[in-house]
Amino acid sequence: MNTDHTQLWEECLRVIRDVISPEQFDAWFQPIRPISYEDGALTLGVPSEFFVEQLEKQYIRLLSSAIRRVYGQEFKRLFYYTLTVQNRPDTAVREAGLQASPATKTILAPAQPAAGPAFSSNLNPVNTFENYCGSSSNKIARAIGESIAKDPKCKTFNPLFVFGPTGVGKTHLIQAIGIKILENNPDARVLYVSARQFESQFTTATRTGKINEFINFYQSIGTLIVDDIQDLMNKEATQNSFFHIFNHLHQNQRQIILSSDICPAQLNGMTARLLSRFKWGMTVELEKPDLDLRRAVLRLRSEQDGLSIPDDVLDYIAENVTDSVRELEGIVATLLAQALTLRRDITVDLARHVMANVVRLQKRSINFEMVTQGVADHFNIDPDRIFTKSRKRDISDARQMVMYLAKKHAGMSLTAIGTRLSRDHSTVLYACRNIEERLNFDKKLLADVNAIEKAFHE
Repeated sequence: MNTDHTQLWEECLRVIRDVISPEQFDAWFQPIRPISYEDGALTLGVPSEFFVEQLEKQYIRLLSSAIRRVYGQEFKRLFYYTLTVQNRPDTAVREAGLQASPATKTILAPAQPAAGPAFSSNLNPVNTFENYCGSSSNKIARAIGESIAKDPKCKTFNPLFVFGPTGVGKTHLIQAIGIKILENNPDARVLYVSARQFESQFTTATRTGKINEFINFYQSIGTLIVDDIQDLMNKEATQNSFFHIFNHLHQNQRQIILSSDICPAQLNGMTARLLSRFKWGMTVELEKPDLDLRRAVLRLRSEQDGLSIPDDVLDYIAENVTDSVRELEGIVATLLAQALTLRRDITVDLARHVMANVVRLQKRSINFEMVTQGVADHFNIDPDRIFTKSRKRDISDARQMVMYLAKKHAGMSLTAIGTRLSRDHSTVLYACRNIEERLNFDKKLLADVNAIEKAFHE
């Protein structure tokens, strides 16, 4: 790289610095390094492929104008190189969009784990395989998880995509994999993060001009575990960032583990290129806990809490709480508190009393029609109006209530509910979450839900 070329690039930077803010300049132009300028082709070193996409998306006009102004008519093409963490160029990444000509092959630099102090893996030490109860409903998922934990570099299950309804043990399973990897190799860089945490970190990094540090950190991870990946739906900028991190990790044989409430085919708000990558490895479903698993969970949790639950009480709980492992654990904790506080023996009557405040006993099968009629009766509206496109507040609220209760009591998928109401999957997902969140503080809504659910069992 000759001195004249370096001086030309410095002049380009001076031109660019005059028209954008210092924060923008530091984030998007300061990291660029001039590599060479030969036969009208300028080659610049950049931190990552993601950096290139964002640079061209936001500043291509400014960049091209500055280069042509300084380099003159001799300038013909612009190429990028990806730099390693030591700022050495590897092979060319691709040709820039300034000139229409054949693109060069994309080859990213070999992964270089970032040096620095140890970081927290964000794993809950309670969520181990030893504490993870198994049965036929989760046998396959557990076996795959244990296989990955034994050999994180195995390509067969990369990425691992675990999906299933809320409360079936997805978070426990994916964290157990990370914990076992660290047990086998304490120096492994394992990170657990929720999709919402990832989005928040990305937003903060973008706002503060530290996007390169953000990307570099995630590209240094050995095993990346992302929970509730569906929360990135319709977040295009965050998805774009995750796409490049995913590519880098996968190309360097780093393990990626994802969880979701829904299968990849139902992630309608994800970009096609990201969805295709989710399907590269293994997709496995965690089903609702079967009777054997529910019994096993109750026994394990009661033993850990030093609680002795008679078999008839255990069977009663397991037979009536069918949807969620989380609910089972909550009932055991409540039973313990009741027994200690009231100094009562644990009986079926006490269990029934506890469960009345936690779950609704399944006395009969509830279907979509029953839910719709129950909601319509409670709000005193014609059930046919729920199926219309009306956006009136009373109709909209009733429609959201139907979505929430159909998912909770009829066990319908979000797609199935949306089909019945002529709505898409994302609308149903929003409605269910909206109701769930409001129940924490809206007393009237809670009273409405309780009244409708009570009517189901009368």
